[in-house]
Amino acid sequence: MSADRSPTRPDPRPVLASAELARAFTIASFAAVFGASAIRGLTGDVTYATVLTGLCALGVAMLIVRRREIEVLHLAPTTLVVFVVWAGASVLWSTDAARTAVGWAGLVGVSFLGVVIGHVRDAHQSVRALGDVLRWLLAASLALEVLSGILWDTPIPFLGIRGDITELGPVQGLFGSRNDLGVVTVIALLTFLVEWRTRSVRPATAAASVVLSVGLALLSGSPTVVLVAVVTAVAAAALAAVRTLTPRRRRAAQLTLGVAVLAALALACAQRAAIASALDGRDDLSLRTDLWGEILRFSDDSPVHGFGWFGPWPPDTAPFSVLNFGLDQQHASALNAYLDVLLQLGWAGLLVFLVLCALALARAWLVAGERRAVVHTWAPLTLVALLTVSLFESSVLSGAGLLLLVLCAVRAGQSRSWRERLGDRAAPAPGVATGGADAQGRPDGAG
Repeated sequence: MSADRSPTRPDPRPVLASAELARAFTIASFAAVFGASAIRGLTGDVTYATVLTGLCALGVAMLIVRRREIEVLHLAPTTLVVFVVWAGASVLWSTDAARTAVGWAGLVGVSFLGVVIGHVRDAHQSVRALGDVLRWLLAASLALEVLSGILWDTPIPFLGIRGDITELGPVQGLFGSRNDLGVVTVIALLTFLVEWRTRSVRPATAAASVVLSVGLALLSGSPTVVLVAVVTAVAAAALAAVRTLTPRRRRAAQLTLGVAVLAALALACAQRAAIASALDGRDDLSLRTDLWGEILRFSDDSPVHGFGWFGPWPPDTAPFSVLNFGLDQQHASALNAYLDVLLQLGWAGLLVFLVLCALALARAWLVAGERRAVVHTWAPLTLVALLTVSLFESSVLSGAGLLLLVLCAVRAGQSRSWRERLGDRAAPAPGVATGGADAQGRPDGAG
C-alpha cells in the first residue's frame, strides 16, 4: 500500500531570485517613482502609496531570497542610514508628529527601492531599465502636450498640462512642473548617451531618444536646465580627460580637480546674481533669495535639529505656513535641497546629508576614473546633475531625485567603502585556496 503523499506547494524562491523578476521590479520602480505626479493626478496619493508599499514588500522578499549574496554591512551606505534614522528621530520634536511619520515613510520607501535596485541589478542593467522608462515617459509627455495644445486646444488640469506647446512652452509633460521636466530631460539625455556609447540599444533608437530629450528640455523653458546641462557637460569633459591618464598622473589630476571645483563653487556663489541674469532668471532668483533669507532666519529658532522631517511642505503646517504667509506666496519646498534639510533637520541633518552626497560623488568619480567601461560614468555625472539642481530645487529629497541619489550612493559604496577594506583584511592570505578562488586568487572561471 503506497504511502500518502501530501500535495506539494509551489516554491516562490526561484521566481523571487530570478533575473526576469529583478528586471521587472527595476522597471516598475522607476516607472512608479518617475511617474508619481501622473499617478497622483489620475488616482490620488493613496494609490501611489499603495504602489510604493507593494514594491517595497516585493523588494524585501527579493532581498531575503538573495540573502546569501548580500552582506548586511554592504546593504546601504552608513551615511544614508544615519540620515534616514535622524529624519525618523525628528518625529520626537516635530511640529506635527503624524505628518513627519508620513514624510519619513515616504523617505524610507523610495530609499529602500534604490537600495534594492542597487543590489539586484548591475550598473549596465540599471541604466538600461532607466533608459526604457524615461523613453516611454518623455514620449508620452510629448504626445499629451501635442494632444492638449494642438489637437484639443485645452489644458489637462489633473496632469498639470497647460497646453502651451503651440507657444513653444513652457511645457510640463507628465512631471507636474517645467522645472521637474527639465531635470528629467537632463538625466534622460545623460542616460541615452551612455546607452548609445555602450551600444545597449540600436543607434536609431538612441538618436531618437536624444532628440526627444533635447527637444523637451528646450520646450520646458526651465532656467535651471541650462545651468545643470552646462555643469554636467563640463564634468563629463573633465571625467573623460581623467580616464585617459595613467594611474600615477590620475591621482594628482583628481586632487587638482577637487581644488578647482571648490574654487568654482565659491565663485559661483559670489556671482550668483550675474549667473541668474545670464540665464534670464533674475525675477526667479529674487523670489528664491527672499525665500532663502526667511528660511535662514527661521532656522535660527531651531538650529541643531530643525522642525522635523516632512519632505515636500504641507501648506498648513508650521513653520511652512508661516513662511508662506510672511512672503505672501505658496511654496511646496525651499527651492534649495540644502536649505530644506537645514530647515527640517537642522545643522546636524545638513552635515550628514552633505557627507552622504560628497562621499557618493567622490566614490563614483573614482570608480569611473579607474574602470574602462563607459557605463561607470553614469553615476558620477548623474550625481553632478542632481547636486547642481539641488541649488535651485528640492527634488533630490523625494521621488525620482531621491531614488537616483540612493541608487548612485549604493552603487558607489559597493566598490569603494571602508567595508570593502574591512573585507580585504579578513580575507585569507595569498596562496590559501578558498571555495570561491583558485590558487592564484582569481574567481572561479576567471581566465
